[in-house]
Amino acid sequence: MMTLKAVLFDLDDTLLWDDRSVEEAFAATCAEAAKQVNGLNPEELEASVRKEARSLYESFDTFPFTKMIGINPFEGLWANFTQGEDENFRKLEKLAPGYRTESWTRGLAGLGIEDRELGYKLGELFAAERRSRPYVYEETFRVLDELKGNYKLLLLTNGSPDLQKEKLAGVPKIAAYFDHIVISGEFGQGKPAAAIFNYALDLLEINAEEGIMIGDKLTTDILGSGSIGMRNIWINHHGLQSGDEIVPAYEVSRLQEILPIINNG
Repeated sequence: MMTLKAVLFDLDDTLLWDDRSVEEAFAATCAEAAKQVNGLNPEELEASVRKEARSLYESFDTFPFTKMIGINPFEGLWANFTQGEDENFRKLEKLAPGYRTESWTRGLAGLGIEDRELGYKLGELFAAERRSRPYVYEETFRVLDELKGNYKLLLLTNGSPDLQKEKLAGVPKIAAYFDHIVISGEFGQGKPAAAIFNYALDLLEINAEEGIMIGDKLTTDILGSGSIGMRNIWINHHGLQSGDEIVPAYEVSRLQEILPIINNG
């Protein structure tokens, strides 16, 4: 086994607590909707909007691209898509405002409420609520502090360049820890593609055996790193079962548990 020289990190739901940001933004927006409409159930509205947003997002001809880059429908509800070279980002930039309005309008309609003006207001409110909630896990900086200086650090994140940079700007201390930041929307392919992992290796000037990937998604972080022969640690926040297809080298339930594994590596 080669000596470990570099640690590669996923961003969303690994260092940033994106799930919580999205959940709270939905809760705040749906609570506001309930103030505007008598008898509206906020939880039902959220479920309806999530469903409508997903099906609308999947109907766009940009969907294969967003899937490949790794941009989910709820990121689409607050992204502006102003950066990125690929022509699909220009299409998304045009689609985004209407997508926000339409997702919330259809979500309301699913509960029998026809109100496009309210749909527009809620779409804009959700984006603002999500922007105001840049959460990190309490152990994020403790872990990065311990690793910085002992290993090269690289951030490998799927997503739209403008949105991922905005997420990083919302927690200004994070970016400085990293020797390199690789965003799938800038590279042109997303995890689990071997190409983006090999690109990261080139930047770090290491072999696959000298790096370890930390992430919360089996289908991107763990599958992709494993495919090029890199060890990995799956952060299993929700106690999920891993199948037989994608097997992480290590599994932990929270970020700080990676430290003893890395220090023994």
